[in-house]
Amino acid sequence: MEIRFRAPRITLQQRITFTERLVLLLETGVSLFEALKAMQHQPESPLLASIIGSIADTVSEGKSFSYALGKHPEMFSSTYVSLVGAAEEGGFLPQVLAQLHKMDEKNSQLSSNIKAALSYPLFLIGFSVLVVGFVLVFIFPKFEALFASIRDQLPATTLFLMAMSGLLRNHWLVLGVGCGACTWAAHRWISSVRGRLALDRAKMRLPVIRDIFTQIYLSQTLSVLGLSLSSGVPITVALKASQGVVRNVFFAGFLEDLKQHVNEGRGIAVGFNRSELVPPLVQQMITTGEQTGNLGMVMTRVAEFYERELTRRITAMSKAIEPIMLIVMGIVVGLIVVSLILPIFKLSRAIH
Repeated sequence: MEIRFRAPRITLQQRITFTERLVLLLETGVSLFEALKAMQHQPESPLLASIIGSIADTVSEGKSFSYALGKHPEMFSSTYVSLVGAAEEGGFLPQVLAQLHKMDEKNSQLSSNIKAALSYPLFLIGFSVLVVGFVLVFIFPKFEALFASIRDQLPATTLFLMAMSGLLRNHWLVLGVGCGACTWAAHRWISSVRGRLALDRAKMRLPVIRDIFTQIYLSQTLSVLGLSLSSGVPITVALKASQGVVRNVFFAGFLEDLKQHVNEGRGIAVGFNRSELVPPLVQQMITTGEQTGNLGMVMTRVAEFYERELTRRITAMSKAIEPIMLIVMGIVVGLIVVSLILPIFKLSRAIH
């Protein structure tokens, strides 16, 4: 049987560093090829050094920088490549690279904020599972022989926990294999076309989840559109670039509608106004931005607002979940304690 190891991956932080260094070199007057050759010897990652070397070789052959980037989708998204291509044609490559660096930093910060907000509730859940498992595997068996004489009088909770204890101790291998198989099957299902469609549908329909993911998708889309339009990229190219940002089939339908409205000459605001995903206030701001010719600036401001609002909302949800988790932990611990103490009281009364 062939064993496959996961190939090394380029992280977002490595792309941020690459873009930042490239912008610095280009702004000091260094040519693109010389900048790439100089950067090839700086990365700590051999994979990143190899990618930069490949890009430099492609550029030296007379190919465009965007074409060279497009050969490495593991590092550069279609959005990144499209914007760089438009910047090359317009002659403002350093400016767009600087904005791409800023946008990647914002996305990285947003991701860090969300992870930080969810880390403590996830820690509480994991800790609770470990405590309960430890009690069932190591504590309850010590009382099993003691409770044997009054088994018919034991509370239902004690009988249930003793049964769970026996199941964990006697069938831990089967349970472990079963959990692993379920995890593998779930991963395969999510990776399938049907699974991705179901997951995308859930993200856009479940009450609370829908609002959060809509804010994430709108923030990412408006950030790319605002960056593109502010940099002088044509709106048709900007819309094409934005379609590679959000990987949700149903939200992609909204972006396709925007593209169709623009191609038909009706403007981008019409697509925003007809979509149920866009709040009325944002619809009004996009309409005003299009009428005044400040659409890029308006979209950037709205994207920044959504980033702050999303961070605030996730943090508030995290703080609301924490006391709920503590209450649940208290109930579980109390149930376990009561399930042990009540039979002991019954035994002491029987002895006396």
